[in-house]
Amino acid sequence: MHLTMFTDYGLRTLIFLALRPERQASIAEIAASYDISDHHLTKVVHALGQAGLVETIRGRHGGMRLARPAANIGLGEVIRAMEPGLALVPCQEGGRCAIGGCCDLQAVMNEARDAFLGVFDRYTLADVVSPGNPRLMRRLGLAMSSEAGT
Repeated sequence: MHLTMFTDYGLRTLIFLALRPERQASIAEIAASYDISDHHLTKVVHALGQAGLVETIRGRHGGMRLARPAANIGLGEVIRAMEPGLALVPCQEGGRCAIGGCCDLQAVMNEARDAFLGVFDRYTLADVVSPGNPRLMRRLGLAMSSEAGT
């Protein structure tokens, strides 16, 4: 299984937001922290918003934040929302197959996909982000709350 950059950027965005749940962040701020394209991240954030994972606030003091606590955002949910298709082989999506209808491979592929997603289903965003993780905060150029004067 291979996750797309779109999903990777979605997970990174959620990690960034989970590190500072009390603050909003802008696309430009997140893109700069990860050295990725603002334009591409805009599409990612739109998908995260459509999935109900982030909420966006328009206007001068706008930005985005997690739509719910990190402990309530499952990694499996994120991957399902961000990945266009999770089929390992075309027949899992109803694609043409010369041996379709008489082959048991599709059941094995379904089991493998479900096992892959099952691992992510056991974890939430909170499980992979320690709020205030100093090393991660420094790597992303984020000031710790005590350093920022809040």
